[in-house]
Amino acid sequence: MSNRFRKLSHTLYECKYHIVFCPKYRFRIFKGEIGEYAKQQTYILCRQKDLIEVMELNILEDHVHLVMSIPPKYLNPSPKIEFRRYCKGLYANFIHLLVKKKIL
Repeated sequence: MSNRFRKLSHTLYECKYHIVFCPKYRFRIFKGEIGEYAKQQTYILCRQKDLIEVMELNILEDHVHLVMSIPPKYLNPSPKIEFRRYCKGLYANFIHLLVKKKIL
């Protein structure tokens, strides 16, 4: 078995997803403190979910590129949609708090 394949109790898989998300109107908000926060939170969120691995993460000023390995047990209904909603919700809450406190 090659190193590129992963194994669960009844499956052998290689599921990699490329997820791109951006803020509304592609505002350039992922710079400085917010970009660093987004990077840290992405790794923290992936550690909370079992067997999800970040393979590549690029954060630009107006969008985030994320390549990750997600096991088939998270295929309900689509792992890309579920994880994107999960990340975007947490990012949005933090950015809203920064703007509300006038730190941004």
